[in-house]
Amino acid sequence: NKMLLDCYRSCVVLFLVYFALQVIYARRKYHISPPETTGHPEFERIFRAQVNCSEYFPIFVSLLWVAGIFFHQGVAAACGLLYLYTRFKYFQGYTVAAQGRLGPLYASARLLWLLLGLAVAGLLGHFLPP
Repeated sequence: NKMLLDCYRSCVVLFLVYFALQVIYARRKYHISPPETTGHPEFERIFRAQVNCSEYFPIFVSLLWVAGIFFHQGVAAACGLLYLYTRFKYFQGYTVAAQGRLGPLYASARLLWLLLGLAVAGLLGHFLPP
């Protein structure tokens, strides 16, 4: 039963939509038309936060699925929830000041490493003979 993991996939999509909407709102607020990616410093921080989050979500989703399928769905889901929270805090912190992203960035990196470890442990346990 992968229902919990499917819910996370939906949450990830909602996070990506939220981040993209923040960029759209900032473009309107600071009169920065696409394809421009520079302008007001606040816009640049919002834009970079959105891009950075988008870059890491494929890694996160892949590790979440492998850890959830091969290790334990509940443990992976808990890590996933914490990861989404830290990325949201990262986005919020980065939009205020570049230094505001660092704490959540380090926390989300640790969670990715944890998910990687769970995924590897699950794969080894599944494919190696007992």
